[in-house]
Amino acid sequence: MDFKDLIASFKPSFDPVPFSEKFRAGLAALAGILLMGLALRYLPTGVPLIILGSSAAAAVLLYAVPHSPMAQPWPVVGGNLLSGLVGWTCSLLIPDPVLAGACAVGLSVFLMHLSHCLHPPGGATALIMVLGAEQFHLHGWGWAIGTVFANTILSLLLALTINNLIPGRNYPARRVVMPRRAAADSTALG
Repeated sequence: MDFKDLIASFKPSFDPVPFSEKFRAGLAALAGILLMGLALRYLPTGVPLIILGSSAAAAVLLYAVPHSPMAQPWPVVGGNLLSGLVGWTCSLLIPDPVLAGACAVGLSVFLMHLSHCLHPPGGATALIMVLGAEQFHLHGWGWAIGTVFANTILSLLLALTINNLIPGRNYPARRVVMPRRAAADSTALG
């Protein structure tokens, strides 16, 4: 790729998503984060729960591209919880926050791939657990993982509700399984 092609690759793509869908996605994300914030504020946990920044990244996937493989329930739940545990563990074992953060994100990506639950906000969750380690350590392991769990489950429940209230949307995406014979035949043709 030469320099001119590189610069051209930075131009925005003009996708065929209608304005109404863009507006609905923004409105759904607003509702999802607002409702999650209110639920976290009023859940009777004995300690205050917070909205993690990674929940905003998850909202982009859940409401703007709910059909994406990375926005499906298993990646949302598995990716966030796994990454939260990895971030917590790295914050305990590695004193340097820069090194701990890098290890947390890298290990989370690797483990999410292995577990088939790749969810980009999971990387942010891992990093948040390291960068907020002082606060998380102050309240203890239960609060830290409870915060990740509450953010994750509320995000998923709200996405299930809000997306399925929007006409024309079905969430989670229905998986299409091709019969073995047809899959083998299409491979031979391609």
